[in-house]
Amino acid sequence: MLILLPPSEGKTAPRRGRPLDLGSLSFPMLTPARQQVLASLADLCAGDPAAAASVLGLGRTQLGEVERNAALATAPTARADTVYTGVLYEALDLPSLTGADKRRAGAWVATTSSLFGLVRPGDRIPAYRLAGDVTLPGLGGVAAHWRRTLEPAVLEAAGSGLVLDLRSTTYAGFWRPTGEVAARVATVRVLHEVDGVRKTVSHFNKATKGRLVRALVTGGEGPRTPAGLAELLGDHGWQVELGERTPTGTRLDVVITEL
Repeated sequence: MLILLPPSEGKTAPRRGRPLDLGSLSFPMLTPARQQVLASLADLCAGDPAAAASVLGLGRTQLGEVERNAALATAPTARADTVYTGVLYEALDLPSLTGADKRRAGAWVATTSSLFGLVRPGDRIPAYRLAGDVTLPGLGGVAAHWRRTLEPAVLEAAGSGLVLDLRSTTYAGFWRPTGEVAARVATVRVLHEVDGVRKTVSHFNKATKGRLVRALVTGGEGPRTPAGLAELLGDHGWQVELGERTPTGTRLDVVITEL
């Protein structure tokens, strides 16, 4: 089973730790692509800070992020599950897992990253700022870069199991399932129902997805199909409706009545 998460915009910068070692990260076939993004981002941020901030979509008050990007090669690192923060990651709370649950999360969960392609929770990374819709000088669009190189890593991580794709729209463009793989892909839409009326909600969409992933990891069961996932979640008290299969996967609607 593979659970694909989006990255968080906010990140907790490690205060201490050994510097980045690309060779130590999961999915070593991505090392050349990672080196290209890292070099392009570092070159950009080593120049005019205001110009770099403009390319990265940052404001004048965020020039510290540019400075941080320029020093990524020597910056301290920590486990990815402590670097990524935000609503989804707070609800998921990977650092609190222990024993078999922690090992299962390490084997199932992968975060889509503009800088690294894919990272596992235990991979040591620095805090960085690079959105998936950025175009870097000398590299081009970040999404297009990973679209050309990410598929072997995703397929290796997925094996013959289910892919639970929780990425946001931007990061979904890094890899799109096709063919046989798409039959094993499930996506999730969170709907809030009040008095019979359903609406999508942003903040609680992320929190619900984080809780859902935690329930799967701690439950220990790895369904192999979208229908099997819907059934499993239903058995654990979630209200889930299975949608139609599409060329890129099957959507599950998770309905919540309390925020």
